[in-house]
Amino acid sequence: MKKAKDGRVIRASEIGLYAYCARAWWLGQVEGHRPVNQAALEAGQAAHQAHGQAVARYGRQRQVAYVLLGLACLVGLVLLATTVMR
Repeated sequence: MKKAKDGRVIRASEIGLYAYCARAWWLGQVEGHRPVNQAALEAGQAAHQAHGQAVARYGRQRQVAYVLLGLACLVGLVLLATTVMR
């Protein structure tokens, strides 16, 4: 994170807002105006958070699947080796 000259942290979302519309950034950050669609913004934040949690959950499930696949391959190799040795 980058700090402004006044010690305030500049977030990536703030830079994105400024790049999209400098006037909107100025109204919010300098003038202190808040958006009128606060409920929609909060719903969007909740949706993003739920999506992030789902992505993390799928990542963990993928790791478990790889471990189980590795174990299945190992068991298959052991069975193949014991069959060949007979």
